[in-house]
Amino acid sequence: MDQESRQTRWEQRTEVPLGIASLIFLGAYALHVLVPGMPAVWHDVCLTLTVATWGLFLLDYAVRWRLSGRRLGFVHTHWLDTLVVVLPLLRPLRIVRLYEVVQRRHGEPRLSLHARVITYAGVSTVLLGFAGSLAVYQHERGAPGATIRTFGDSVWWACSTLATVGYGDVTPVTPVGRLIAVGLMACGLALLGAVTGSFSSWLIQVFSREEDERPPGR
Repeated sequence: MDQESRQTRWEQRTEVPLGIASLIFLGAYALHVLVPGMPAVWHDVCLTLTVATWGLFLLDYAVRWRLSGRRLGFVHTHWLDTLVVVLPLLRPLRIVRLYEVVQRRHGEPRLSLHARVITYAGVSTVLLGFAGSLAVYQHERGAPGATIRTFGDSVWWACSTLATVGYGDVTPVTPVGRLIAVGLMACGLALLGAVTGSFSSWLIQVFSREEDERPPGR
């Protein structure tokens, strides 16, 4: 069996477990941030789960890198997987792949290409927004001069940032919070462009189909 076949089989076998690991990571991180009054043992459990899921992602990345036999070429062609391993904030995006596995039946996608792009972009936006809200709230709530003092403030800020609106009524003041803001801005622009481009392409196809079906002379 060649390396590509082994890598494909490994990816097929690990998509669902890693998607579940992403859900566990997001849930444990949310509990750690949103329930500060829980017993210390539960905080330790949440921390253990987040570290364990990172270990699973790192193991998966190392195995696929080894099976590919491409060394640095694997990093260039799998840049999102690299970022997911390096940046915990992007780890919930693996849930999108789990969603894709569920949507496939008999090896074929249930949704059209345009619907898939819009759906995946929408799911990615929700996941990034929620994870970004948690991260910013964790670092901003106790900072001097912070305007993001509640989780509701953080969600509002994440929504306006991802939508590229940026009202400026609440803004991060810590270095980590501002770094997260830069990442969300870039992701918001990319996701908005993907949805807009896919929707525009769908409209063009619909109008072109109507023109082709119209009888001559009309």
